[in-house]
This record gives sequence, structure tokens and C-alpha cells, in this order.
Amino acid sequence: MKLNVNGTDHQIDVEDDMPLLWVLRDVLDIKGVKYGCGIAACGACTVHLNGDAVRSCQIAAADAVGFEITTIEGMGTPDTMHAVQSAWVDLQVAQCGYCQSGQMMQAAALLQSIPRPTDADIDDAMNGNLCRCGTYPRIRAAVKQAADTLAKG
Repeated sequence: MKLNVNGTDHQIDVEDDMPLLWVLRDVLDIKGVKYGCGIAACGACTVHLNGDAVRSCQIAAADAVGFEITTIEGMGTPDTMHAVQSAWVDLQVAQCGYCQSGQMMQAAALLQSIPRPTDADIDDAMNGNLCRCGTYPRIRAAVKQAADTLAKG
């Protein structure tokens, strides 16, 4: 099957029902997407399918064929970061950092659908992304900063 990940087509030979998470991590060696729970309850494995945030642990590889899959590695680079990534760095959001790629992917999808989110919008969108370190106030502040940056163009 052919998967488009971060703008590159990859021909892979895996079982159709292999979770996208494992294809990304183990077959394509893309390590930004993390395994957290395996039941879509924590958000550590969040990626985008055509811009929508999804839990890659619950998406079968075959179901991702034909979609543009974006991981944290596809959002930006250290030299040209996405506004969400820049806000995370500026506000030192990460503590341990394990959940942060999923947090940023969820935040970027939120800002695509609601460019100027309220606190309630942020809380609703980020609700399924868990942070064991409790950096939720910094996450909310970073989402707001990213929204401001994106609004300025």
C-alpha cells in the first residue's frame, strides 16, 4: 500500500489492519508520534489526516491510504517552525515532553477550524490529550499565542 506521510509517498508492505501508529514508528522510523495508551484515550499518538486530528493508534494503515498524513515532523523544522511549535518553545510548555507532539498536533488542528479560540474552545479541543506533568495552563497560553501569531499572518 502507498501512504503519503509529511508530503512524501511511501510504499509499504504491512498488514491492512496494522495501526498507523506502528507503521509510522516501526516501519517508517518517524518517532515524533508516541505510543501512550493504545485505546485513543491519551492523545500522544495524534497525527493529522487531511488536516484533521486523529489518534493513530486506532487508525488501520489501510484506512489511511489516500489521505495526507502529517506528523509533528511535517509541521515545521527548527529553522521554520509552525506557529504552534514556536509558541510551545517560547512559553516552555514541555516538562517531560512525551505528550507534546500530540498536544501540538491537536492544537494545530484546533486553530485550523477555530482561528481565535476561547478558553472553552481550547479546553474542549484539548480535552482528550493528557499531560501527566500538568502543563495545561502553559498549553492554553501557547495555543492563544499561536492563534495571535497566525492571525497576524
